[in-house]
Amino acid sequence: MANNQEQSRYKDLLVWQKSLALVDQVIELIDNLETSRKHYRLYDQLESATTSVPMNIAEGKGRNSKKEFLHFIYIARGSLYETLTLLELFKLRKWISKDQFDELECSSNQIAKMINGLIKTIAISM
Repeated sequence: MANNQEQSRYKDLLVWQKSLALVDQVIELIDNLETSRKHYRLYDQLESATTSVPMNIAEGKGRNSKKEFLHFIYIARGSLYETLTLLELFKLRKWISKDQFDELECSSNQIAKMINGLIKTIAISM
């Protein structure tokens, strides 16, 4: 039982919960876009970048050291910024509306603040 409790600790992180909600929003958005084989790679890259955020938070939390956790949190932050860049492109190409972009950007900015706070907390405790 202790092992299950240890493994689920990443689920207690609000930043993980919010980033997973962002993944759900982005997948919903992608599912409703007009699919074009020509742009499939960009859709796939957006999904990949977005899902990388909570996956790296979870993977880092599952590691045995704060140094490794910090490393994966930095990767999650990079993936979040990649997501934002792709969303900017989607807005520029008018594949998503300004309102859709603004909503996702707001969620992403909240997550970025949480990740930056987590980075500071981990760094101080090392």
